[in-house]
Amino acid sequence: MKRVGSRVNPVRGVILLLGLGLARLGLIDASRARRATDLSWPRVVTGIARMSKNAADVAMVGAASGIVANPAISGIGLAGPFWGLAFAFGGGFAAGTIALVSQRFGAEEFAQLSQAVRSSFLVVVTATIPIGAAFWLVPQELIGLLNSDPQVITYGATYLKILGLGVPFAGLNLVGSRVLIGADDAQIPMILRGGGAVLNIALNAVFIFGLGLGVAGAAWGTVLANVMVTSLFVVGLIVGWLPLIGQFPVSVSPRGTYIHWGDVTDIVSIGTPVVGRNMTWTVARFPMLAIVGMFGTTTLAAYTVARRLWGLMNVPGWGFGLAASSLVGQHLGTDDEETAEIYGREIVLMAVATYTVSAAIVALVAHPTVVLFGTEAGAVPIAVGLVFAACVAIIPQGVNSTIAGALDATGDTNWPFVYQALGVFVVSIPAAYLGATTTIGVWGLYIAFLGETLVPAVGNYYRFSTGKWKAISREYRPETALDD
Repeated sequence: MKRVGSRVNPVRGVILLLGLGLARLGLIDASRARRATDLSWPRVVTGIARMSKNAADVAMVGAASGIVANPAISGIGLAGPFWGLAFAFGGGFAAGTIALVSQRFGAEEFAQLSQAVRSSFLVVVTATIPIGAAFWLVPQELIGLLNSDPQVITYGATYLKILGLGVPFAGLNLVGSRVLIGADDAQIPMILRGGGAVLNIALNAVFIFGLGLGVAGAAWGTVLANVMVTSLFVVGLIVGWLPLIGQFPVSVSPRGTYIHWGDVTDIVSIGTPVVGRNMTWTVARFPMLAIVGMFGTTTLAAYTVARRLWGLMNVPGWGFGLAASSLVGQHLGTDDEETAEIYGREIVLMAVATYTVSAAIVALVAHPTVVLFGTEAGAVPIAVGLVFAACVAIIPQGVNSTIAGALDATGDTNWPFVYQALGVFVVSIPAAYLGATTTIGVWGLYIAFLGETLVPAVGNYYRFSTGKWKAISREYRPETALDD
C-alpha cells in the first residue's frame, strides 16, 4: 500500500530547499541533500507532533486550572525530567539498535538484524520497568525532592504516578522507530509516532475538559497513546505490514533468541554512553528546576513554557541526527568510510541552516505564543526573554544533535557523553545558580541555555573531525563486511 507521499509535504519542501540552496553554494552535494532530506523530514514531522503534544499538556492544563495555573504548570514541569528518564534509557539503548540495524541492513544481513531487534527489546524493557514502578510507588517523594510548595507537589505527583504506567511503552516506541529508520524507512515511524501524538492531544482534550480530570487527564492521555503506538510497532514488525500504512522494510520473528549476549553486549556498550549523554540533561534538570524554583513560582512557570518551545525548535535535530545515524551506519556496513564521513559533515550544514530559520521564526512570534500557554501575566515577560535566549542557543544544538547522531552509528559514543556533561554541569547549572543567588538574575538562565549546547557542539564536531570513529566502528560491523 502506498503511504503518504513525501513530495507534497511542506516540511520536506523547506528542508530540501535549504539543502539545495547549500548545494548551489557548493557546500554540499545535491543528491546527498535529497537522501538526507528523505530520511530526516518524517522524523521532524514526528518531533513537531510530539513536542506539540508536550506543549498542549501545559497549555490545556493552564487553561483548565484558572487561578492555580502557575502551580499546575509548575507541577507538570517538575514531573518532566522524571518522565524524561524513559526517553533517556529507551533512546540511549535505541542508539545501539540503530547502529546495529543500519550496518546489518546495509550489508543485507537480515538474520543478524532480526536478532539485534529482539535483543534491543529485551534490554529496553529490563531497563525501564523499574523506573515506571518508582513513579507509581513514590511520586510525591520524588516531586518533593525538587520543590516544597504543597500545591505544586500535589499536581506533579498526580501527573507522575500515572505516567509511570507508560514508561516501558515509551522506551519501546523509540526502539521500533530506530529499527525502521536504520532500515531506510523514516515515514512509518512518522505516521505511527506522529499519529500517536495527535491521538494524545485528542485524548487530553477529552480527559481534561470533557471529564474534568485536569492534570491526571493529561497523564492518562500520554499513557494510552504510548500503549497504542507500541502495539502497532510490535504488530507491524512481526507481520511485516499494517493496514493503511503499508509494507515494513524488515520483519522480525518473535520466536527467536532474545538473550544473544553478543548483541546485548553491543547494544549496552554503544547505548550506555548515549544513556549517559541523555541522562546528563535529564538528571541535570532536577537541580536546574530546583534552582529555577529559587527565583519563585512565576519564573518556574515561565521557564517551563520556554522549555516547551525549546523542544519544538529542537525537533529538526531529531530528524538530522537519525538521518546521520542511518546513512553513516549504512555506508560503514559496506565499508565505505569516505562517504560515511561526507554524509556526517554535510548533514550538519543542513541542520545549521534549518535551525537558523526556525529560531528566527520563533523569535518573531515569541510574545503571542507565550500568551497562548495560559501563563499568568507576571510570567509572560520572563518567558519571552527566556525564549529569545533559547533562540540563540538552539543553533549550536543543531550541530550537537546531528554530529552526535553520526557518532552513534559508529559506536563512538563516549566523548559525546563527556562533552554534554561538561556543558551542563560545568557551565549551565553553575550559571543558573549564580543567577538565583547574585545580582545577574535571569541572565544566569540565559547563559545556562547557551552553555548546554555550545560546549557539546564544539566538542562533538572536533571529535568527528579526528576520524578516530572509523577504527571504533570496525568493532561493530557485521561479520561479512569485516571479512570482505
